[in-house]
Formats: sequence, structure tokens, C-alpha cells
Amino acid sequence: MRLLVLGGTEFVGRAVVAAALERGWEVTVFHRGHHRPPPGVRSLHGDRTAPDGLAALAGGTEWDAVVDTWSAAPRAVRETARLLRDRTGRYVYVSSCSVYGWPRPAGYTEDAALVTGAAADAERTEYAQDKRGGELAAVESFGAGGSVLVRAGLILGPYENVGRLPWWLTRIARGGPVLAPGPYDLPVQFVDARDLAEWTLGAVEQGLSGPYNLVGPPGHTTMGALLDACRRVTGSDAELRWTDPEVILAAGIEPWVQLPVWVPPGSEMHDSLHRVDVSRAVAAGLRCRPAEETVADTWGWLEQMGGAAPVRADRTATGLDPAVEARVLGLSAGGS
Repeated sequence: MRLLVLGGTEFVGRAVVAAALERGWEVTVFHRGHHRPPPGVRSLHGDRTAPDGLAALAGGTEWDAVVDTWSAAPRAVRETARLLRDRTGRYVYVSSCSVYGWPRPAGYTEDAALVTGAAADAERTEYAQDKRGGELAAVESFGAGGSVLVRAGLILGPYENVGRLPWWLTRIARGGPVLAPGPYDLPVQFVDARDLAEWTLGAVEQGLSGPYNLVGPPGHTTMGALLDACRRVTGSDAELRWTDPEVILAAGIEPWVQLPVWVPPGSEMHDSLHRVDVSRAVAAGLRCRPAEETVADTWGWLEQMGGAAPVRADRTATGLDPAVEARVLGLSAGGS
């Protein structure tokens, strides 16, 4: 297989490249040159936001598939898809469950209502509309039968550049009392970037098309199991103090952002983020590794990085201020 990855140097794109190389595929990576791609790929440079930024892709090279992880202005996807449609067999766009309208009912499938106001030729607006616009752009050039829309949920794993699991790992590694958002058995859904990559390449091999919700199955893990795993792999003496959701919300702590991964049970956010129907993707081969493996491998990568994970400048900073944590736990600011 000849694969073109647009990006391919960070997180999900990097996982796709690594998985393709392991399969013996011929991989070309198109990127801006800010980060080094894994060894073994052909590297092309360009900036999709600049005039003539796609010039490196304008030759006669053909690929069996392209994987695109773009998250900004949909017009960049449209221009790329138009350029490649006569030379590429299948367009895989890594989208998001954010393309579904809000609120999303618990157990929603790929048939759920989508956000409005998206357009394939739009400039950058809001994340949900941008991702939906990217989907429209891919389908516009490759048709419903020649495009795969990977509607990802929460993605974790090594090389994460959003700061969710790395924040929990570094906080727990620091030790002491930790505000652990309850309940302990609260179900959470996420997908390891490497499992997403394996499924994506399998979709190319199978000739799949259309939208797929892509995140771990409901019940794959819980908030308690996730944070317990963080404590085990870091070897920390941290004391996880499980705290009722009502206490957390009353303190003005923002779910998902200040306490990454966590959202209160019974809320619209929990239904939308952690109660996704992924039966279509499972039937098409989705397999998810144990949560502890994701946690352990992410910690191993963090240690190699010196404990500081890269964070994308275009994403909201995550994590809880230590002073706020101490106040909620009833401690002095210096006691955390």
C-alpha cells in the first residue's frame, strides 16, 4: 500500500505513520517541517495555509489512500482533496464526534443529527463546524463511497499533545493528596491513538467508506481504574481523595478542562463524551488495548521527554490550579 499522511509528525498522524510502516507500507508524509517524522518515510514539505502551499503534492505521484487529520479551516481539506482526487484511491479524514449536534443523546450512533453552519470552503470558525466542514470537503471530491470519516472521541496515548493524560500522570507522580473526581466507578470512553491508527489502516484495507464513531466501547474503563493506573505506573504515593461531583461543581471547577477526561455523571456532557455507540466500528475491526497499557506507555514516553509533554498552541490549557485543589480538599495551599 502507498499511503500519504497529511501531518504525520505528531500524535494521531504519527501513530498512523508508525502503524503503516509496521505493515510494510510505503509512506509519504506531507508536513511543514516543524517536527521530524518517524524514520523510514518520504518527507514532503508545505504549508496548507499559505499560497501555493500544496506545491509539493502537485506532481504525478499516486497513492492508494490519504489520511488527513486537519482541524482548522475546512477549505484546506477541500483544496487538498481536489488536488488528490484523480491520484488517490481513498480519502480518510480523521474527524470528531463534535460534528454531532448538541446535546447528543446517550448511545448516539452515526445517524445522529449533525451541527449546522458548516461548509467545505469555510475559513476557520468553531471546532465542530470546522471538522464537519472537513468531512464535507472530503466527500465533495471523493464521494460517499471513496471517503472514510473517522469520528473520533477522546484520544489518549503516547505523543499526546493536548495535555489530558499527561496532566494526570504528572499530577499524580508529584504525590500528596489528589482531588480525584468521582464517582470512582464512573464509566469513561477513550481510544488509544495507536488503536485508532490500526483501525484506520484496516478500514483502508477493507475498502470501507462513510462515517464511523471511533472511541473505546462503553465500559472499557472507569475514572477510578484510570487514576489507579496512573498511580501504579508512576510508583507514586499519591492519595486519591474521591470527591463528589456536587462539591467539585460548587467550587467552580470546569469539567473536562480543569479536570481532564472527567465530566459529571448524568450530565449532557457525560452522555455526549462517554456514552457513544461504537458498534459499527467494532463490527469493522476496532480493538482497544487495556487502559493500563495506554497509561503505562504514555508515562514511559513522558519520562523519555523529561516529564514535559508538548502541547498544541491552538488548544485550551488543561489542568487544575494547585491552590484551587488545596482549597477544595480543605488543605493549606502549601500542603498539596
